[in-house]
Amino acid sequence: MNDTALQYVLAAIVVLPLLGAVGALLPPPPGLRGRGPDQAVLRHGVTVTGAVLVLSVVLAAGFDHDHPATMQASTDLNWIPALRIHLHLGIDGISLPLLVLTALLTFLCALYSYFHLPAGGSAKSFVALLLLLEGGTLATFSVLDLMLFFLAFETVLIPMYFLIARWGGGDRERSALRFIVYTLLGSVIMLLGLLLIGVKAGTFDMVTLATDNGSHLSHSTQLIAVLAIGLGLAVKAPMWPLHSWLPDAHTAAPTVGSVLLAGVLLKMGTYGLVRIVLPDTPGGIQTFAPYLAAFAVVGIIYGSLACLALARRGNGGDLKRLIAYSSVGHMGFVLLGIASLNPTGVNGALFANIAHGLITGLLFFLVGAIKDRYGSSDLDQLAGRGGAALYGRAPRLGGLLAFAAVASLGLPGLAGFWGEMLAMFGAFKPGADLSRPAYLTFTALAAFGTLLTAGYLLTVVRRVCMGDRETSELQPALADVKAYEFAAWTPLAALTVLAGLWPAALLGLTEPAVRSLLGGH
Repeated sequence: MNDTALQYVLAAIVVLPLLGAVGALLPPPPGLRGRGPDQAVLRHGVTVTGAVLVLSVVLAAGFDHDHPATMQASTDLNWIPALRIHLHLGIDGISLPLLVLTALLTFLCALYSYFHLPAGGSAKSFVALLLLLEGGTLATFSVLDLMLFFLAFETVLIPMYFLIARWGGGDRERSALRFIVYTLLGSVIMLLGLLLIGVKAGTFDMVTLATDNGSHLSHSTQLIAVLAIGLGLAVKAPMWPLHSWLPDAHTAAPTVGSVLLAGVLLKMGTYGLVRIVLPDTPGGIQTFAPYLAAFAVVGIIYGSLACLALARRGNGGDLKRLIAYSSVGHMGFVLLGIASLNPTGVNGALFANIAHGLITGLLFFLVGAIKDRYGSSDLDQLAGRGGAALYGRAPRLGGLLAFAAVASLGLPGLAGFWGEMLAMFGAFKPGADLSRPAYLTFTALAAFGTLLTAGYLLTVVRRVCMGDRETSELQPALADVKAYEFAAWTPLAALTVLAGLWPAALLGLTEPAVRSLLGGH
């Protein structure tokens, strides 16, 4: 497929969800109402997200895999000449996997919601917000102008706020408010850093800035820009200690909200670090990299210890909250790989991004299904007498939970293994001018974090899947995996296995692009 055709495909991928969001608010045509207007608008959501997924697969198939470092499907229009803002779109080996992941997860969430719409607001509003969220996320991974990146980044926050506040559970309004306050404050700081780079370099074009590799920015300018942009992106990543909004947001969010928050939104922060900070401010990130690595390692240990505490008997731990804290630890490996400033570590970070999206998305789907069946995700209730004992009462559901857990702890042969291993390999031998002893310490602590991760995930499997054997046999069987659940979860499980057995499919895309971005280091 020629590049002109790919330009239209990429443009359609970005624009179609936004048009679909508007269409969801309109009355459905009389012949397409089905059993009612709710079914019609939910079918509309599945159709639009399915079309976007098909287009993303077409884009991936037409992508020139021999030159993944080259920006492809590029569209560059002079949008606001007075502010030097261009409508610049394009993809390379770094952004393409994230774009496909976003399209896949959103389609699976729309499919799941068609059969199991969370209680709350209207179906129209739900589908419109879901499509707006998808459009903003896809734009974030596709735009190549700093100001458009900021606009797309911010577009995602509003629909996620309403998804939590209207369709969430528990303390949803407070959790949604905390989410929006943290992320908006981080975004304001990030905007100042983006404006500083654009004004000082004379352009907001991300390709030009990456090619210049910071040559038009003084060292002090780079330091200020890295600090401002890094803080804004670290909130979204999330990096310890800026993570405290995440557990509440995940615990309160509906199932599909948690899937998209963990599987897609967290990746926007780490993507921004790789796409903007590494190539545009190489001198600044060289200075701050050891601090980023230190915070990343603290996040790994802290997230794992928090999960161990939640998993212990008698602590009243919530399973959704535990998976949320596990994301703090897993994203710590992504940040550690980025902080290594070498191709091995950064490639590991990008691989771990995709693996986390697949595995944690599956985990939140499964936890949501367990909560629907029991009316609770409290671990003590699920593991107590007459609790889950999923192996006996719902064996397929229990088997999938065990599979997702061992994938998350990094079992070799599954997707969770490669990213974290490569991130630690990168930290073991960091980029030039970084302290080798300090990074060896970071590597050792991260390796210890993998042991803690295995500890809490195996504890969860033992308590939820096995339960009390003496009483579980007396409990009635539960509804096992339903057909629509099987359809929504199987692609994630299959891709987790495929990425674990064939990591070169993803690393072959990212490695040349990463080397190009790190050219100045």
